[in-house]
Amino acid sequence: QLQASGGGLVQAGGSLRLSCVASGLSFDDYAIGWFRQVSGKEREFVAAIRASGGNTYYTDSVKGRFTISRDNRQNTVYLQMNSLKPEDTAEYYCAAGRPILSSLVNKDAYYYWGQGTLVTVSS
Repeated sequence: QLQASGGGLVQAGGSLRLSCVASGLSFDDYAIGWFRQVSGKEREFVAAIRASGGNTYYTDSVKGRFTISRDNRQNTVYLQMNSLKPEDTAEYYCAAGRPILSSLVNKDAYYYWGQGTLVTVSS
């Protein structure tokens, strides 16, 4: 029900835009989060946007570099990633849920997950 795409190989300082397209759910009823995971580590929160699109949230390490947005007419959420760093290298996942504000960063608060798209940033 969620399809993530847009990953790839980029040099440090470059940009990528990830997309997450939803189907089979009432997209504008759900908050969408982006998480990332490096092999052997926990999946971590990156960014989230509320159902209305009016509120966005970021982990500290990406603030000022990443921007999350959504187009409810296209059932799509975007993650614009600028000034990429090697430490941003990970598999990126989008997820849909209805978490309360304090749980937006908690992966267990999301119901639906996409398949992941790999982002590799070379130094």
